[in-house]
Amino acid sequence: MQIKNRFHSLYTFWLTIVVFSVLTRTILLVKSLPQLDLKPLLFVKIYAVGFFFDCVTFSYCVIPLVVIVVILPDRVFNSVLFRWCSYLALFVTTYLMLFNVVAEYTFFDEFATRFNFIAVDYLIYTTEVVRNIRESYPVTAILAVLLLLNIGVFLPFRKHLSRSFSYASKIGGRLKVGAAIFTLPLLSFSVVDLSLSQISPNNYANELAGNGIYCLFSAFRNNELNFNKFYVNRDDKTVIARLRSMVQEKESRFVDKDGPSILRVIQPGGVEKRLNIVLVIEESLSAEYLTAFGSTKGLTPNLDKLATESLSFSHLYATGTRTVRGLEALTLSMPPLPGTSIVKRPNNENFVSWGSVMKEKGYDNKFIYAGHGYFDNMNYFYEHNGFKAIDRTNFSKEEITFTNAWGVCDEDLFLKVIKEADRSHADKKPFFSVVMTTSNHRPFTYPEGKIDIPSHTGRDGGVKYADYAIGRLLAEAKKKPWFNDTLFIIVADHCAGSAAKLALPVKNYEIPLFIYAPSHIKPRVVDRMMSQIDVAPTVLGLLDMKYTSAFVGKNILTSDLWTDRAFISTYQKLGYIQGDKLLVLGPKKVVDYFSFDRKDGATTVIKPQEELLLDALGYFQGTNYINKNRLNRL
Repeated sequence: MQIKNRFHSLYTFWLTIVVFSVLTRTILLVKSLPQLDLKPLLFVKIYAVGFFFDCVTFSYCVIPLVVIVVILPDRVFNSVLFRWCSYLALFVTTYLMLFNVVAEYTFFDEFATRFNFIAVDYLIYTTEVVRNIRESYPVTAILAVLLLLNIGVFLPFRKHLSRSFSYASKIGGRLKVGAAIFTLPLLSFSVVDLSLSQISPNNYANELAGNGIYCLFSAFRNNELNFNKFYVNRDDKTVIARLRSMVQEKESRFVDKDGPSILRVIQPGGVEKRLNIVLVIEESLSAEYLTAFGSTKGLTPNLDKLATESLSFSHLYATGTRTVRGLEALTLSMPPLPGTSIVKRPNNENFVSWGSVMKEKGYDNKFIYAGHGYFDNMNYFYEHNGFKAIDRTNFSKEEITFTNAWGVCDEDLFLKVIKEADRSHADKKPFFSVVMTTSNHRPFTYPEGKIDIPSHTGRDGGVKYADYAIGRLLAEAKKKPWFNDTLFIIVADHCAGSAAKLALPVKNYEIPLFIYAPSHIKPRVVDRMMSQIDVAPTVLGLLDMKYTSAFVGKNILTSDLWTDRAFISTYQKLGYIQGDKLLVLGPKKVVDYFSFDRKDGATTVIKPQEELLLDALGYFQGTNYINKNRLNRL
């Protein structure tokens, strides 16, 4: 009985975590009701599994508390000083849990998920993220209100905690109870993972059944997943043979006829064109914002005009939901692998990449970013894969007219791109500029007076300003002597949002792609399905480049063996689209099969298809094998 009273303090902290976790779950449930077919059984599953994850979360949080409760002698544990220190710790805990309610709601509102690998990035890159949050929300007011609210919230928990003191106990008994409690986090670590929250085909229900704090640390731990351990797989030789057959083109021959490598020589029949390339990767530019894709808002007059003057691709899918996933696909021409992007992984140097191909051709390669390139490891990745990195630190004061948390505004960025192109042209070098924008991103702030939507009023303003800046880029470029010999490629890094009932909502991943070079390319629309990984080989095909490739993507314009296919993903789920079929690979060797409607993205569950699975594994498992064995390196 004496031991129970001392350990009553742990019960208080358990109660605190559970109460606030249930409160958070309930708030998010109410927010998600329009997306849920909430039947009684699903309701019970959400709260039962959610309670389980709340307890698992506490089992990790309790570790330092158990150490304190076990080792402190009675005279210290029951002292006035320790009691007030405990009250302070509890006050901080309730405040943090209140803050977590607000933070989870805000994150869920933006991404329709509990904390995940995006939140991990937010913890790592605090400078940009904290400033972004301060520019987007009234942070000081929110923190002050939470502090006042916490005074009332804290009092009943304090009363509960006070029952833990003024009791005698023996060290032997404390050690036994402490050892028993320590088995909980050890057991959780061994047998519990986030897949247990997958209680429904509805993604919202699965997110509600989790715990945000647990999800955060799970994402931190699982930024890279072992494919063969966690995903359905087949014999490597079979998979590699499948991949080699799918990347084979009429204009290519394999360097190694019988080995596992996909290294091949691309030999087009035309005369090689040494045109400059400006690849503009637009932040969060979903296809849904453009009139060409059905929007009626009129936010993109410049891009809408460009769509009629360019080689336009109407059925392109982003490979993921993060900038680094788009950079990976565009630069390396490889489908997504489970975990974080190659851009952020260690040992990501010296790939056979778009950069290495152009460098071999004598191009002046530059990665030009509006923000600080240490974010998401972008500068390191590009500097070790054939590019010179130019970021915000390379802008002079005179070159900056407006900044926010993420970097200089798109206009400032594009004027820098023009200056760098002028330098390359003056040095008589063809140039390849990869340009990453930031303005179409929360807090959606930009120079006033440029468009008819005030700054800091939402996504529509961000889209319209991004469109305005592209118009100015092309207007300024037309004044330059190098304009007529330059390809301008406009593509998004990823879609603006992928929130939906389905974990991988196909329609949400559609993004635009325009290739503009009025002196060299006739406008037309290509309506075949393609992926971001096909952009590099398609552009190189337009230039009739002869090069050695380890790309998984292919030239959509000339391939006589083309199959309409694309790839989409979250950091754990991998989607393979082929025709009107969607196959989704998940951890725990889960495979789901769907058919979908291209127009509205509606999905229907279908029977397993082994050939479809083998194609998917050819791309995903095959690419994993190639990458793991460094068969795509210089």
